[in-house]
Amino acid sequence: MKKNDIVRIEITSLTSECSGVGKLNGMVIFVPFSAVGDILSVRILKVKTTYAYGKIEEIITPSPDRINVDCPVYGKCGGCSFRHISYEAELRAKESFVRDAFTRIGGLSPEFLPIVGAKKQCGYRNKLQIPIGTDRVGNITAGFYAFHSHRIVPCSHCLLQPDIFSDIVSEACKTAQELKIPAYDETTGRGVLRHIYLRKGHYSGELCLCTVASCFDGRLKLFDERLRKKFAQITASLVNINDKDTNVILGEREILLYGDGSITDTMCGNKISVSPKSFYQVNTPAAETLYAIAAEFAEAKGKLVLDLYCGAGTIGLSMAKSARKIIGAEIVPDAVENAEKNAAANGIENAEFICADAAKAAQILFNRNEKPNVIVIDPPRKGCGIDAAENIAHFGAERIVMVSCNPATAARDCMYFSQLGYTTEKCVAVDMFPRTGHVETVCLLSKLNAKQHIEINLDMDELDLTDAEKKATYQEIKDYVLEHSGLKISSLYIAQVKQKCGIIERDNYNKPKSEDAKQPQCPPDKEKAIKEALKHFGMI
Repeated sequence: MKKNDIVRIEITSLTSECSGVGKLNGMVIFVPFSAVGDILSVRILKVKTTYAYGKIEEIITPSPDRINVDCPVYGKCGGCSFRHISYEAELRAKESFVRDAFTRIGGLSPEFLPIVGAKKQCGYRNKLQIPIGTDRVGNITAGFYAFHSHRIVPCSHCLLQPDIFSDIVSEACKTAQELKIPAYDETTGRGVLRHIYLRKGHYSGELCLCTVASCFDGRLKLFDERLRKKFAQITASLVNINDKDTNVILGEREILLYGDGSITDTMCGNKISVSPKSFYQVNTPAAETLYAIAAEFAEAKGKLVLDLYCGAGTIGLSMAKSARKIIGAEIVPDAVENAEKNAAANGIENAEFICADAAKAAQILFNRNEKPNVIVIDPPRKGCGIDAAENIAHFGAERIVMVSCNPATAARDCMYFSQLGYTTEKCVAVDMFPRTGHVETVCLLSKLNAKQHIEINLDMDELDLTDAEKKATYQEIKDYVLEHSGLKISSLYIAQVKQKCGIIERDNYNKPKSEDAKQPQCPPDKEKAIKEALKHFGMI
């Protein structure tokens, strides 16, 4: 097989990157925008050792899942992935993405509940971040980036957005053209307008207009005034200054032009204040379904709930009526401020919010002798990672409820938690993002034999330490390595190095539960630093 060969294949499955999978003579071929059951003529674009990439030349026999495409830029812009198949087929695919991630990546076998679909597949987004550019004849235009590029594909009406978003963006381009405000050019670093960023209250209808610019050009005030005059729903507006050569959309500095910089909406019966930098789920009705499942898994009645990565506090506040107390932790100061306002606006007195990551939150609660019964985590797409998982596990909570927008990192993190004394009991996919390749996942993790585990640890820690363990604790080793090498290490890595050095330890959560347990391996630089610490403490 070589580039530009034309081959005939049948698509048998879909990948989490939304390409169809076919095989020919043992070679796997990935084909974008195909459907399970398609028989295709495919042109080979790239050939690797065991797999190849191709594109559809001809649909010989269409899949029963295929439907007519309803968007003129589908396949060109980098947004939707499933507009060519039925919604039922999309849900089946997303359910398999989650199941495959947990079984293949995590090596886990929780109870998989049926996927929960969205009631609305179009116009559901309450947030838009659209890049501004210039077309070939010099006119201001807006659209979405093509797949794997920063080339703007003009789009006058995105089917995922409410109509008013398209109307505002169209008017913004027209107004910028009239005022001669130039679009920012990434290649030269010149120009002013970078993005139009809109947020809309699903129930309130309030709109926040955030104009992202490379500098504060005086014409932006007039630009803002004209848009507000045209659209009375805009109750807050500001200019965000991003003068860096970066893919990050928002900069650090903001200039408030109108209102208080935030909008108000309702989520799970609570009034919610949302600013541009606050995390807020983009599909409000689907988020309410998601949070209801999280609350069911949490069983928060009468308990202390720690809500990590809490954003504007929406998940924790949805459980506040039944919980004894909610403590939210978030590293974005604006979001913490929003969360505090949201609690006050709803008369919720049993909620507290702190600006902290998982490690800092753990230290704060430890110093206050507060131990959460339930931990809710909703990390960013990259997930928690081993270090944050360790910090979370050290709380010793009875159960952890994980909400994730990335099945792969969710499965990986649940694998980490399995090595830290937690089992993944249940998992359910929730479609928050219809017609795209993204899917949300909610997982319930429970601590294994919590009572027995605590009793054994107390007895062993006090009465049955090995000679090596008497010389330095895991935390002392971590502190030494951080001070002398600047590296952060996990207890899992320390346990691996100890095992290599022949140090016999008691049975504990730092060791794998079975001989073939999948686990991250200690990198060479960290292994060297840990060995130096073990030598320092006289353990080897």
